[in-house]
Amino acid sequence: MSPAALVQRAHERGIRVLALTDHDTLKGIGEARQACQALGMHLVNGIELSCTWSATTIHVLGYDFALDSPPLTALVERLQKGRWHRAEKIGQRLAAKGMPGCLEGARSVQAGLGEHAQPPARPHFAAYMVEAGYAKDHSEAFDKWLGAGKIGDVKQYWPEFEEVMQVLGQAQAKISLAHPYHYKFTHSKRRRLVADFVQQGGHALEVSNGMQPAEQVGTLAVMAREFDLQMTAGSDFHMPRSWSELGLYQTPAKDLKPLWRSFAVPDALKGPEDGV
Repeated sequence: MSPAALVQRAHERGIRVLALTDHDTLKGIGEARQACQALGMHLVNGIELSCTWSATTIHVLGYDFALDSPPLTALVERLQKGRWHRAEKIGQRLAAKGMPGCLEGARSVQAGLGEHAQPPARPHFAAYMVEAGYAKDHSEAFDKWLGAGKIGDVKQYWPEFEEVMQVLGQAQAKISLAHPYHYKFTHSKRRRLVADFVQQGGHALEVSNGMQPAEQVGTLAVMAREFDLQMTAGSDFHMPRSWSELGLYQTPAKDLKPLWRSFAVPDALKGPEDGV
């Protein structure tokens, strides 16, 4: 969705404080902020940065940071160049499998959303593949061609975890480790990741990511307490009619300390207990 349409959807769902955490880009924040101001909402600056830890791609969330931080803008520019290369490679691989025009088609999907300068991501490819008849729906496009381990799952160079943590720290971001259960780690390796995250200056764990299993939310709550971390929770909303919806996630334990209490949110939008 376009940033403005996303904000409108959030408003209709009763959300008044929103963080836009797009993958590896800050481009949507200006439009989203204007839309929030028009609707009496508050936008928290956000981003979800890709990086490499122990030879695995992981995601780190930054919130409430300075948009004009030179190290952050330089890193994002580098990531965007990598994503352009990735999109071109996806198009080449799909064409080799008898599906020509997917890169151009993905860009046409973006243009319909008002996006012109961004590299297309896999959801844009999926939308075009359905439109062109290469897949019957979004799920099939990912299951057959774009999902993990498929030909459209093009790996690219990501910065190291330590660099991303340092850059977010320089931007004075509040930092959360995104969806720790999305990584196919053993319990001991997940604990090692969290320990490294703490050592590098992390502030919070995303203990609730959409409607993930309640036992995972409980385990992450235990880990947050053990490592004395704050918590974040989010819908992980990517698009309409998907696995998630804005404002919808498993409710975390009430004794955890929400990271958003430290955000600069207007008093009029703060709730009586959780600060939002």
